Parts: sequence; C-alpha cells; structure tokens
Amino acid sequence: MDCLFCTITSGTMGTEFLYEDDRAVAFRDIHPKAPVHLLVVPKQHVASIADMEEQDSALIGHLSWIAKQLAEELEIADDGYRLIVNVRSHGGQEIDHLHLHLVGGQPLGPLVS
Repeated sequence: MDCLFCTITSGTMGTEFLYEDDRAVAFRDIHPKAPVHLLVVPKQHVASIADMEEQDSALIGHLSWIAKQLAEELEIADDGYRLIVNVRSHGGQEIDHLHLHLVGGQPLGPLVS
C-alpha cells in the first residue's frame, strides 16, 4: 500500500490502537504537540475533507464521536481539548488520508497567531 494510514489502519504495522471499530482507529501521534495527541483515522481511504463525497460525510461525525469518547477516557474532557482537521498543504495536512487530531492535556495557545 502506498498510503501510510491505509497500512496502519489495516493492522499490519503493529500500531497500538487506543480505539478500533469497523470504520476507524485511533492511535498516538508519533510527534505529539501536547501530553495527549491522538490521531483518529477512518479505515476507508479519503484523501481529505476537500475530496469527500456526500456519502462520506458521516465519517466526520463518527471520528468526532470517537474523539469525544477518548477525551473522556483519558480524563481531558472536563478541562477541554482541541480537534483539528488539516486540509491539503496550506492547511498543514502532511498525509493524504483524512484524519482528526485530538490534542489536549494542557492549556493550548492560539492555533493561528
């Protein structure tokens, strides 16, 4: 597979999943920006939000629900956290596979200054 996240979500890389169901997985970012920095990734390959079709629109809701559940499990929900979806190169997307960042565990500064 050419897509890193397709390989990871297939389970062949041995990545430790904090969450998995038939549509998505969640795992720790290898370059965390905060004490909690997880990636929530659909198993279905969609390059970015900009490439979604209408039938893919439920993915974002599902990824958000997973992030909410994980934030509660990791005890960062009460203090707050950030959900980030980067879209294409100017938006900071580094891997062409839709994914949601769950970032928290400390006060977070401005996203864009």
